[in-house]
Amino acid sequence: MTELNSTYDYEDYDDKTCNKEVVLKVGSILIPIFFTLVVVLSCIGNILVLIILVLYESLRSLTNILILNLAISDLLFTFGLPFWASYYIWGWTFGDVGCKAVKFVFYAGFYSSVLFLTLMTVQRYMAVVHPLSDWERCRGFSIAHIFIIWILSAGAALLGTLRSEVIEESPTKIYCVYDSIPTKLAIIYLQNSFFFITFLIMGFCYTRMLQIITKARTNKRHKTVRLILCISLVFFIGWAPYNIVMFLRSLTDLGISQFTICKVSINLEYAFFACRLLAYSHCCLNPVFYVFVGVKFRNHLKVILHRIFQQKQKLDFSPNKSAKNHSLGSMY
Repeated sequence: MTELNSTYDYEDYDDKTCNKEVVLKVGSILIPIFFTLVVVLSCIGNILVLIILVLYESLRSLTNILILNLAISDLLFTFGLPFWASYYIWGWTFGDVGCKAVKFVFYAGFYSSVLFLTLMTVQRYMAVVHPLSDWERCRGFSIAHIFIIWILSAGAALLGTLRSEVIEESPTKIYCVYDSIPTKLAIIYLQNSFFFITFLIMGFCYTRMLQIITKARTNKRHKTVRLILCISLVFFIGWAPYNIVMFLRSLTDLGISQFTICKVSINLEYAFFACRLLAYSHCCLNPVFYVFVGVKFRNHLKVILHRIFQQKQKLDFSPNKSAKNHSLGSMY
């Protein structure tokens, strides 16, 4: 989903038959500003999530363990954004090692965040559709899955990292790119496939859950339905347009005539800018859901804010009575 190199291949804009200088200027202004905002919000939100989980919640809950790892994944994804923002302004200035390191951390954060979100969906599916399963009680089983996710994420990140290199055309034109067009296309289609497979899994799980929940006679029925719809819709709205436009842009590299027309190519670049901004904002959205949906999370957040703004003179930031008795359920 996060096809970075064609995004940041400055040489793509040097096509003399199709001047994309305006596109580059727009990107060099808007993208660094937006990435800065996302980085600030993501760091504040996800660090708060980690603090609340450690101080106020029980990590014996599978859901809380997954939320903890999801927050770490989002922070890893966030770590790469300042470097890409700098890339848009000054070109790549961090050397070959920096190119590979930043890409690895960035991709590892991305792949792991999507996989943890998918695992959370499957876990929620098992709890609703197969309530007699042992997912919540089998701690070793959950840890094994988490370990596998990090291994898979690191492996997927290496695919793009090892085929990346720094190319210096001149002192003012330095790029962090894939080593060939076939490599770039292979990574694009891998990311496209990854997105649609995970989305199909999530779509199936949420469809089955909705069928069960709508038949249930509980007071929390409507709230649960809204939560499920919000999670699936935001995931789809954020990443589907990005993947579609990314696939269409790859057709330009394949030489498909309809996509080599200058006007079409420029419009795709603008569309890609907009879709990327929407997709990359996902790393700061999860804490927002916890605030608006999770009552326990809001209560814990109020306690933290009260301690910060009302008791600044106290250096001892130990949890209160309710915090010491960790919740046995999830943060939701």
